[in-house]
Amino acid sequence: MSVAANSTHVPDEARTHTEDLGRFVVASPSSYHAASEVARRAVDAGFVVLDEADAWDLAPGGRYVVVRDGSAIAVVVPPDAGPTTPFSVLGTHTDSPGFKLKPQPTGGRDGWWQAGVEVYGGPLLNSWLDRELELAGRLVTRDGAEHLVRTGPFARIPQLAVHLDRSVNDGLTLDRQRHTQPVFGLGEVGDADVLAELAARAELPDGGVLDPAEIAGYDVVVADTQSPRAFGAGRSLWASGRLDNLLSTHAALVALLDADPASMSSVGVVAAFDHEEIGSASRSGAAGPFLADVLGRVSRALGAGGEDRRRALAASVCISSDVGHAVHPNYPERHDPANHPVAGGGPILKINAGQRYATDAHGAALWQAACDAAGVPGQEFVSNNAIPCGSTIGPITATRLGIRVVDVGVPILSMHSARELTAVVDPWYLSRAMAAVLVR
Repeated sequence: MSVAANSTHVPDEARTHTEDLGRFVVASPSSYHAASEVARRAVDAGFVVLDEADAWDLAPGGRYVVVRDGSAIAVVVPPDAGPTTPFSVLGTHTDSPGFKLKPQPTGGRDGWWQAGVEVYGGPLLNSWLDRELELAGRLVTRDGAEHLVRTGPFARIPQLAVHLDRSVNDGLTLDRQRHTQPVFGLGEVGDADVLAELAARAELPDGGVLDPAEIAGYDVVVADTQSPRAFGAGRSLWASGRLDNLLSTHAALVALLDADPASMSSVGVVAAFDHEEIGSASRSGAAGPFLADVLGRVSRALGAGGEDRRRALAASVCISSDVGHAVHPNYPERHDPANHPVAGGGPILKINAGQRYATDAHGAALWQAACDAAGVPGQEFVSNNAIPCGSTIGPITATRLGIRVVDVGVPILSMHSARELTAVVDPWYLSRAMAAVLVR
């Protein structure tokens, strides 16, 4: 694939897209908020919300969205869809590396109140130091009701001063238990109560205040509160928390919401999964049954039997989109010497001989055609042989459903940092290429 020339000029459409990405990130401090924001935007665009516990009344020409915990799937059915109509799935994930609130979450010492957290996924721990952080996620009350909650700036993981560790600049080592517990207040530890702070900020339908004694369970993570922003020469760079992987989720959703059902020859799907950062093995992760359940119910609504559904899946494709590594200018030796994805050069096609990415030759050709149709530049990513790569929902989806999967993404720096970096144009490029897949 060709790589676009570097430029500080940013098209207005790209800037508009990435500014909207910023709003999506701000609205999504947790996977539960992200799934809710996907559903909210879909409903605003005319989609119908489906409840998995209900019978579904699906029809050609319909647009639907369903949420399972921190995951969301949106579906657009073409007007002429039938039993063997294939699927074009844009697969992403809603969770990000960081920290999650523990049971018995209130502690502290020496006049400081602290929240008890455990590490979630593989964050760059040092990037979380000395930032204003919020707690965000869901609370479940004794009656089984679920309430989203976010605190806004609330806590901070303070770094030890250089005067007390003169060797810190020679190598910082953080103990995951002792050195990562955030402070959130001052006073006697017995007066602190993290759950009371959360209850006071819970989103209740009547605008009331939740009694902390009613909280029976919670899934709450820590999120950076600094706003996304463009900066640099020509404001061509974009910094934000949770680009991994809200960037892809937003790009896919924009592509689907803008799609004209009449122009689609396949059922368009956005599948945004939770728990990718910890292996996807959950009821709402890519290794779980969520996508298969939804696709099966859509197929049956279109009159498909077992043979018809297998024919539909055989002609289907999943674009598994997650952020990837741009070449780091300070560490070029960590990258493959021949394949150097650059920021601003368009989306990357991810390739791995060990199937850590699911791309094959047919998938590469399909993605090339989509980029060409969208007028988008593209580039390849492959790891340095001495540095094994991570993986994505791609191989999991290919294994579960047997459909062709293509792994793609956007090149970024500082992956798994509390604040990551990309080019303003690349999220827009990715969304345009995804839109071309939906009308393949």
